[in-house]
Amino acid sequence: MSAQTRRFEFDFSPMHLVASAVWGILPATAWVDVDDELRVRFGPWSLRTPTTNVEWARVTGPYEFVRVAGPARLSLADRGLTFATNGLHGVCIGFRTPVPGFEPTGLLKHPGLTVTVAEPEELVATLLRNRDRVYAARV
Repeated sequence: MSAQTRRFEFDFSPMHLVASAVWGILPATAWVDVDDELRVRFGPWSLRTPTTNVEWARVTGPYEFVRVAGPARLSLADRGLTFATNGLHGVCIGFRTPVPGFEPTGLLKHPGLTVTVAEPEELVATLLRNRDRVYAARV
């Protein structure tokens, strides 16, 4: 992690922590890092993409416990991925080019990701700011 990296911790509710711990998802194994890349760790799952691949990001929620608690969740409707640790709030991120993250071969690609971090508004601002900064530096 560089000096330019901003780390966002997941916001665990007590019930979600119990449901997630079984899968190895704990505060020590779940985070979002942003610099010129977006790197997400969620227990045994991870996702990585350049911030220039972030098309949009917005705060979302609330979420139903049974739809988000426990392991990583794959939407059968749009192949979106959810890494959730609470039902109150999170950040939905849309990618220009879908990225791997759910299964180890990387064949399944996701057009979006939802993460339930403690500072959702700040994650949105950081993603969009870093996306624009990296893009401007490459032009």
